[in-house]
Amino acid sequence: MSDRIPRHKENDYTEEMAKQRRDFANDKTGTSLEHVASYSLDPAATSGNIENFIGVAQIPIGLAGPLLVKGEHAKGEFYVPMATSEGTLVASYNRGMRLLREAGGVTVSVVDDAMQRAPVFIFEDARQARDFGDWVTAHFDDIKTQAETTTRSGKLRNIEQYAAARMRYLRFNFTTGDAAGQNMVSKATYIACEWIKVNYPGIRRYMLSGAMDTDKKHSQLNTLHTRGKRVIAEATIPNALIEKVMGVSSWALYKARAITQVGNFMAGSVNTGAHSANGITATFIATGQDVANVAESSAAVTFADIDDEGNYYIAITIPSMIVATYGGGTGLPTQQECLKLLGCHGEGKAHKLAEIIGATVLAGELSLSSAVLAGDWVTSHDALGRNR
Repeated sequence: MSDRIPRHKENDYTEEMAKQRRDFANDKTGTSLEHVASYSLDPAATSGNIENFIGVAQIPIGLAGPLLVKGEHAKGEFYVPMATSEGTLVASYNRGMRLLREAGGVTVSVVDDAMQRAPVFIFEDARQARDFGDWVTAHFDDIKTQAETTTRSGKLRNIEQYAAARMRYLRFNFTTGDAAGQNMVSKATYIACEWIKVNYPGIRRYMLSGAMDTDKKHSQLNTLHTRGKRVIAEATIPNALIEKVMGVSSWALYKARAITQVGNFMAGSVNTGAHSANGITATFIATGQDVANVAESSAAVTFADIDDEGNYYIAITIPSMIVATYGGGTGLPTQQECLKLLGCHGEGKAHKLAEIIGATVLAGELSLSSAVLAGDWVTSHDALGRNR
């Protein structure tokens, strides 16, 4: 048998081809793919999402809620689907959602929205690169016109500029509607750069990405300037309620925050909270997001305050939440169902989904922080997370 994975040039997204590849894998490794082969979707539906399709990875989905959200787009109670294989995770988020619901809900705001591609232009020397930057500023409207010829929903908002040696790094910031937009902005930026190359003399060469867009990796630049949606979730919770639901006091939570801030700083963490990646990853998988974007989306800044009565204010700022409700994995059948469960499937829903996920993250922060203080972090994992 050939070592090449079977493919069909004209119609590769069929059950016949999927079976051929599973049989190929079985022949090569001796492994039966019985469970991988158990799925309800039509293989044709995966075109554009996967290559060499053989089946599905079945990740359990749990339901948490109701989560009471007071957003500008998400308003009311939501039951949140969370895909994970980590025991206690859904239970923990469920507990945090109960606390926030009884406290009156989570106020969530999307305060910024931008997706980037960051080309770099190389010149003979730094002065030429500087002069080019001035030209870009003067010709922004022309560059914007060229970029937007490639897309209906993408809009070039502004171009940041950064100088180093004989290079000029341009960070194109787009709004992308309900799509995550990485491919959209790549194409738009490429067309703009090709126009720039024709219309500005002296460019030695350019690269479509000089890595300052920091695609699928965290950067401090994104923390400051936003990539995707910048989401802030906040709530104020009375001490008596925290003691009733979480078994700790608001003062204990507040003092613990001071200690963990120091620990996060000493570790060089990009997140001053507890575990935003857990809630983001679980909702991303369930709703068809590009899970690699968790590398950026899980960065977070938490802030807490307390008044004389023990009312505990907590906020989490997620500067780079990259979500979509249209395109990509959101079109797959299982993911469509989960998006519909949240009322977030289709156009005009990306900010709503971002608000729901932001509120979910806040629930998880409160629950885990309380569990660590109350001493039930380990015992809950023993009770719910040990199945082997």
